[in-house]
Amino acid sequence: MYLSLVPLFLVSTLNDGLAIGIACTALIVMVALAVFIFVKTGIKLSPLQYLEQEPFETEYGVTGLVKEKNQSYQEHYSFSLACGVVLCILSVIPLIIAGCMEASDYVCTLCLAVLLILVSVGVNILIRVSTIKSSYDTLLQEGDYTKKEKLVKKKTETFTGVYWCLVTAVYLGWSLWTKQWDVTYMIWPVAAVLYAAMYGIVRMIMKLEK
Repeated sequence: MYLSLVPLFLVSTLNDGLAIGIACTALIVMVALAVFIFVKTGIKLSPLQYLEQEPFETEYGVTGLVKEKNQSYQEHYSFSLACGVVLCILSVIPLIIAGCMEASDYVCTLCLAVLLILVSVGVNILIRVSTIKSSYDTLLQEGDYTKKEKLVKKKTETFTGVYWCLVTAVYLGWSLWTKQWDVTYMIWPVAAVLYAAMYGIVRMIMKLEK
């Protein structure tokens, strides 16, 4: 998704309408391709969603095999995770240097494109290794996928749905009543912060009830 912006940034300093049109087309095509991959992957993995939501028992020998693979993956996971984070941090260096040297707009735009490319690579690494690690945790029912965590998540689904429905209703009601859409949008960042706090309290209460 980040890479889809690169062509547009590269031609943003040009006055060539054809180049800008090609860049916009490339952006839309790349976004469409990303959405296609997300939808296809989601449908493909949907039959396995119950592994993340319901407690289950594995066949004899499966747990030991997964534990062995998980342990052997730890070193690669840690290294790749560190590389992904470092790439995201270092991605701003070219832009900072260009700004300090008062480089031209075109050079700054190139540096911004480099930033997006490095962030894209870093995020790709983070998502890829985290997905594999998460699959091991899911099969072993560890971390965020223990039986207790699954039960808590199942109970908090109702709270999450009700909370955001209420926030949406308040936002629409307030906005339609006052006609101040440029002000009422502030409810969303406030609601997001409040949700994190309330979700933590709900989880704590549920754990204390056990």
